[in-house]
Amino acid sequence: MHPRRSYSHWRLLIAAPRSGAENMARDTALQARAARTGETVFSIYSWSRPTLSFGRNQPASGLYDVGKIRAADIDVVRRPTGGRAILHHREVTYSVTAPAKDAAPLRETYSRINRILQTGLRQLGVSVEPASPSQQRAAAPSARPCFETPGEGELVAHGGKLVGSAQWRDDCSLLQHGSILVDDDQSTLPGFVVGVDAVSESVPVPATLHALLGRSPDAAEVASAMFDAVRLLEDPDASEMAEGDVRDERG
Repeated sequence: MHPRRSYSHWRLLIAAPRSGAENMARDTALQARAARTGETVFSIYSWSRPTLSFGRNQPASGLYDVGKIRAADIDVVRRPTGGRAILHHREVTYSVTAPAKDAAPLRETYSRINRILQTGLRQLGVSVEPASPSQQRAAAPSARPCFETPGEGELVAHGGKLVGSAQWRDDCSLLQHGSILVDDDQSTLPGFVVGVDAVSESVPVPATLHALLGRSPDAAEVASAMFDAVRLLEDPDASEMAEGDVRDERG
């Protein structure tokens, strides 16, 4: 039996590939919208060009080689959530925005969203589970990449991290988003790190949908599976919305 559903109505959104700044602005606007409307939105999106994102509190200045990043034609953006560096390229990003007034504690909310992700991935043909205590490691803010090791509750397949997630909330609403790896671009990140946090050893190879399925599903296929999971677990009447329906709630 699943825990009681504390959110009212869910909306489902698949967005066209956008820049890092546009993607983060949309997530921020959706979080503000959740506080105003009381609706929960599950989004799937991708990125119009390779983009390196840093967590909310992750140090970056002086720890990354700006010249190498520019030479590789990689964009850079700061996420409103925590966590460490992710290269968004051959991956699919999800986000969940919801009102926080009556929301469950962070850990319970994180687990509920994990159930959606697990169910959707199972529909694609991939079995994942939360990282075991022996696999977990506190991800202190540093220049090291997100997919180096799984944090508490992050989803792994055959020991490799497949989904990296982070959540941030204020008194009114919450935002959780994360990356579902389609192929491995994360192993290239140590090449951009300099200074005291330089990664002397190679990053463990993460799990990817391509390696697990023998093919690379696109964002639309992933969205279809995740939306089915939302309807199964949270709201059978969840309705789709268009990207144009998102309004800037920042005033």
